[in-house]
Order: sequence, then C-alpha cells, then structure tokens
Amino acid sequence: MDGGDAAAILRQAFGDSSDEEGDQLDGLVARDGDEREPPRRPAPRQSPTWAPIEEIDGLWLCGDFLSPEQQRSLLSAVEEEGWFIEASHNQAMRFGSLPAWATELSNSIREAVLLGDFVPEFELSNSDAREATSLFPILPLELLGREPLFDQLIVNLYHPGEGICAHVDLMRFGDGIAIVSLESPCIMHFTWVGDTCNTSSEVENEQPMSKVPVYLPPGSLVLMSGEARYLWKHEINRKPGFQVWQGQELDQKRRISITLRKLSIAE
Repeated sequence: MDGGDAAAILRQAFGDSSDEEGDQLDGLVARDGDEREPPRRPAPRQSPTWAPIEEIDGLWLCGDFLSPEQQRSLLSAVEEEGWFIEASHNQAMRFGSLPAWATELSNSIREAVLLGDFVPEFELSNSDAREATSLFPILPLELLGREPLFDQLIVNLYHPGEGICAHVDLMRFGDGIAIVSLESPCIMHFTWVGDTCNTSSEVENEQPMSKVPVYLPPGSLVLMSGEARYLWKHEINRKPGFQVWQGQELDQKRRISITLRKLSIAE
C-alpha cells in the first residue's frame, strides 16, 4: 500500500479533512532574525516492520521506526527545548498545541502504521468502514483517522537505574498511546490487570499472570490500544537484575522516552 492509497482510504472512511496544519509544517521557514533551520521530519523508513506482541491484544512494536540519523535529529530537537538543563528536571509535559517536531513525529507514526508490513492492501468503500478495524490491526481505523492523532506529549529522562512503576495510563486520555524510545535500550514489562470493576471471588482467586517482557531498542515505537492500553499495566524497572534480555544484562545508560496521547475530555 503506497501513501496515495492510504490517504484515499482515510478520505473514503472519514471524508476530506484539512491539511492546513500539515502544509504549514512542510513549508516551515525561519522567522526574521532566526537562522536556525526547522527540525527535519523524522519520517519512518520506507518499509517499517511491525511485530505484534502475541500475548497482549493491541500491543505492537516497530523496532526500526527511526534510523540512527533520525534518532539523533529527534534527540537534538528535544534537547533544544531546554527542558532538562537543570539536573532536578526529568519530565516535560505539553497539552494541545505541540512543538513542531512532535507534530511531525505524530505524522510519521500515522505513516508507519499505514505503510507497515502488517497493513493489507485493499480497497475500502464507505459501506466497508465498519469492518475497517479488522483490516488495520496495528491501530484501529477510528483512531488512525482522528485529527489530531495526538494532542498530549510527555518527555521523560531516565538516568541509569531509574524507571517507572507499573501503571495504566489515566482515563482522561483516550485509546491509542505511542511511546518512542531514544538512547539506552530497555525492557518494558506488562502485567494483566483485568476488569478492575469485577470484584467477584472467582476473579480474586485467579492466579496472577506472569509479566510479559518487551525489548525496546533505541529508535523503536510501541503502540498500545484496546486491551493493551486499558487492561495491562506497563512498567520499566532498570535496577540490576531486571533488565535482562536473552540471558544478557543490558548496559543501562541515559534513556529518553517520548509518549504521545490524545485527551478524551476537555481540560
């Protein structure tokens, strides 16, 4: 499926949408007195490779989302924001209007889904829109076609040994969450939480499911939707003994993660 086919599919399912924002970004020029070039779009490789995490419905990994050069470009854009100049600062959040590089990253994620190896080639008519979700296994069509795809950004900086406790993202954010990893590789562990509203003894007496490890190399992209987003906790424990992959302890250095989400309620 090429870019024209992908765009046609979305137009048929959702109607024409304004490309004004994208046109403005593509034609971005330096302001008077500002000689810096705008950050280059970290477009995905021509044929991104997606792999489903078989144990978890709705969890997909694109290990080659960004090339080393694209990783360096994206990292430079993050560092130019100046969020982490002070040692005490390790997180930055943005809502609504995102930095240009984050908007371009969002566009690249959409393209990676549309052009990924797991997206089948097919022609979609308006009457087929209801069935389109099954034909877009990486991210359901109703999420893939929303505008903007993401409107909330979190950038976290983790030093060696630092991670994040097991959690499910707040319900104020909608379905479909993307996480891009930069610098140090890591292992993200997922744990089933089930239906938190069901307090029956049958559920309480069930044996807990073991953690599912997912290796995140630098430049990788994780997408969580459906069960993966709502019914699985995810965590990163970078203490010694927890970052082991294929029998080898990972060399833990500084890691930066970029999380993109969509608000489901008005702030």
